[in-house]
Amino acid sequence: MHAWGITAVEGLELGHHTLTQRPTGCTVVLARGGAVGGVDIRGSSPGTRETALLDPVNTVDVVHAVVLSGGSAFGLDAASGVMRYLDERDIGYRVGPRTVPIVVGAILFDLGLEGDTRVRPDAACGHAAATAASRATSAEGSVGAGAGATVGKLGGGRPMRGGFGTASVRLPNGLVVAAAVAVNAVGDVVDPTTGAIVAGARTQDGSAFVDLRAFLRGGGAGAPGTTGTPGGNTTLGIVATNARLTKSEATKVAQMAQDGLARTIYPAHTTRDGDTVFSLATGAWTEPADVTLIGALAADVMAEAILRAVRSASGLTGIPAVADLTSALR
Repeated sequence: MHAWGITAVEGLELGHHTLTQRPTGCTVVLARGGAVGGVDIRGSSPGTRETALLDPVNTVDVVHAVVLSGGSAFGLDAASGVMRYLDERDIGYRVGPRTVPIVVGAILFDLGLEGDTRVRPDAACGHAAATAASRATSAEGSVGAGAGATVGKLGGGRPMRGGFGTASVRLPNGLVVAAAVAVNAVGDVVDPTTGAIVAGARTQDGSAFVDLRAFLRGGGAGAPGTTGTPGGNTTLGIVATNARLTKSEATKVAQMAQDGLARTIYPAHTTRDGDTVFSLATGAWTEPADVTLIGALAADVMAEAILRAVRSASGLTGIPAVADLTSALR
């Protein structure tokens, strides 16, 4: 029986660590044998690590881990723990007799939730997530980097819970394309097959959705803008395939995967988020790769993973999850 989700891609493992003091945490995808990486950043307020290395014009073409973390810029420290985990096992890029783990990552802002905002993911969180990584089907919802995620923070309404989700597709010829995502969007999450809002900004009495599509087309009058500050939102994704890709091709797949984010989040790629998608290609499947096909499938599984993230989340006081909604809102 094949693994499901992003660990369906041979050579990848996923681990979460969720802090108990307040809703936050980190998530890591390990590629112990290395994977070709790419990235596409479309939000205007990103917080990232080593993304310049993924530019196709630059030399190193291997990635050993991708780290997604809460905690805003403080959460970038989580990657140091993943570096230590890999270094302890002599996993990394060879530079003469030395080994340097290549760890890329990005963060989202979740400091506005309950608890002490000085509690945030650090190097210990990253090391714990890497230690927990496996090929097993990953937990979804309010875990890891999705533990403090929320959605629907535009239009003066009341937000809902975001979360972490994963999805995959396997073709009969053995090609696998998968996604993992931490959904912390300023906008609504919409099911692209029906156009219905799944989770998002609610009216002040909580009885209905604001519907940000209608709100923005009406000029956004009569309500404040976003809660939080620039960078206070951000959806972070990883798409992966077992195909053999170059850095340029992996970058194109990351770009196309952003379409899945745009199909399900409205609005996406705003001035107040750091929407970022990484891509990984392990090369275990050695048949000729069709980048257009892989990119299209990456957008599909990204959209599915986003829906799974919010549908799997658990609520907090005053911030319900999809499972907490009345039938009138569903």
